[in-house]
Amino acid sequence: MKHHKRYFNCIGFVLLLLTVISCETSSKTPVKASAEESLIDKVSDNTKPVVGISIDNGPRHNHPTFAVWIEDMDGTLLQTLFVTRSIATGTFKYAADGEGKWKKEPGEAIRPAALPVWLHKREGSIPGGALVMPTKANPFPDAFTGATPENNCKISASVLKALPVRFAICLEVNQPWDWNPYWSNSKFPQDAEYLTSAQPSVVYAVTIDLNKPMDHYSMNPIGHGHYAGKDGHVYSDLSTITSALQIFNHINVSLNQQ
Repeated sequence: MKHHKRYFNCIGFVLLLLTVISCETSSKTPVKASAEESLIDKVSDNTKPVVGISIDNGPRHNHPTFAVWIEDMDGTLLQTLFVTRSIATGTFKYAADGEGKWKKEPGEAIRPAALPVWLHKREGSIPGGALVMPTKANPFPDAFTGATPENNCKISASVLKALPVRFAICLEVNQPWDWNPYWSNSKFPQDAEYLTSAQPSVVYAVTIDLNKPMDHYSMNPIGHGHYAGKDGHVYSDLSTITSALQIFNHINVSLNQQ
C-alpha cells in the first residue's frame, strides 16, 4: 500500500513538473497579432479634446489616399484631423509626365479627382473660387499629414477648434485606377483627371451630439465625390460604386473631451 502511495505521489510530482515547464515554455512563445496595426499620433495639445479614428482595411485596400476632418452641420469644414502625405504634398508614387501620361517613379502630380470633397473644403481653399491644390512648394501643414498606412490603423488627433454641440466627422478615400464596369476607362476617355481616378472617391460620415455622448461611433458611406474633381459636392447615389466600398471594412470614431 505504501509502495502504491509513493508511486502515485511520484506520478503527481512528474505531472506537476511537466505542467510548470509547459507554462514557462508557452509564456516565452510570442503571440502573433491577427493583423499588424499602425498607430498615427497627431495629438499636439493634451489639454484639447482628442478624436480617435480606428480603420479596419478591406479586401480591396491598396495604398489609398484619404483625409479625415470635422465639419459643422452646415457642411463647413472646422478642422482637418489627418490627410495622407501624397495629396498633402502633391507627390505621388507615379509622377505626371504630360497630358494623361505617367512616369514609373515617384514625383509631383496634380490630382483634383483624388479627394475633391476635402480639397474644396480644406483650410486654405477659396469658397466658390478656383481649386487650390497642395504642392511640394506649398504643402498642407505637416502637423496633420502622414504616410499612407499599409495596415489597419488608429489615428489620434487633437481638436484645436471649439466644437459645436452637434457636428460631423467625415472621411474621404480614393484609390487610383480603380475601374469597374460602370466607371470604365472608356467612360470619359478625354478627361485626364477622371483617368487618374476611375471610381470616384467615397465619403463616410458620422454625426456626434455632445449632449448624447457615446463611447464609439461608426462611420457609414454617404456618397461619392466628383469623378474629375470639378466640385466639392457629395453625390449620394452609390449604386455604381463597387470595389471602392471595399477599401475599408469598418471605420470607428471615439471622442475624448479630456
